[in-house]
Amino acid sequence: MLTERQKAILEFVRQQTEKGVSPTVREIARHFGFASTNAVHSHLQLLEKKGELRREAGRTRNIVLNRPKSPEPSALRDSLQSFTSRIVEVPLLGMIPAGLPDSMDLSSDRYVAVDSAMIPLPPADRTFALEVRGDSMIEAGILDRDIVILEVTPPRHRDIVAALIDGDTTLKRYLLQAEGPFLRAENPEYPDLIPAQELIIQGVFRALIRINRARL
Repeated sequence: MLTERQKAILEFVRQQTEKGVSPTVREIARHFGFASTNAVHSHLQLLEKKGELRREAGRTRNIVLNRPKSPEPSALRDSLQSFTSRIVEVPLLGMIPAGLPDSMDLSSDRYVAVDSAMIPLPPADRTFALEVRGDSMIEAGILDRDIVILEVTPPRHRDIVAALIDGDTTLKRYLLQAEGPFLRAENPEYPDLIPAQELIIQGVFRALIRINRARL
């Protein structure tokens, strides 16, 4: 704990430092009306022991603060506004099997909040999210109950995709061969999926969000 005098001295040092130069011991003594510099040295020694500042040898203006001043409320508001402006709401369009293909409801009014500074996203009108069910993509690092973010864009060889294959939807890796495209799981227990009639790519994998399973 700091005494009121120590808080005042620390604040004076901070104010002077923010102006570009730290105060000397004599300037501190003069500001607070001390008869000598001994009292200043005593307070500075205690502030050093409490980890608030340090004094560098060989310099006249040698007081260096160890702890920056806490942000002002306005700075906190600006920081919060900056964070909020980065948040993108991606529509969560239901669940997708990472196993054998199944039907999927693409209607939803739910959203996933994504920090665009941490997860760069394509334009919002080309992006959607799905919750994974199953273990067919575990070797690609996609687990049951993960949320995958996908972009509506043409796929490339080896992309992970949400695909409609013969009327059912699944999450698999998209592969090209001479006979045509097919889907492959990232789990050897699942067979390749070769379309009998149609293969429509609904979205290409762009990012993954993993929920905290400890809270389930």
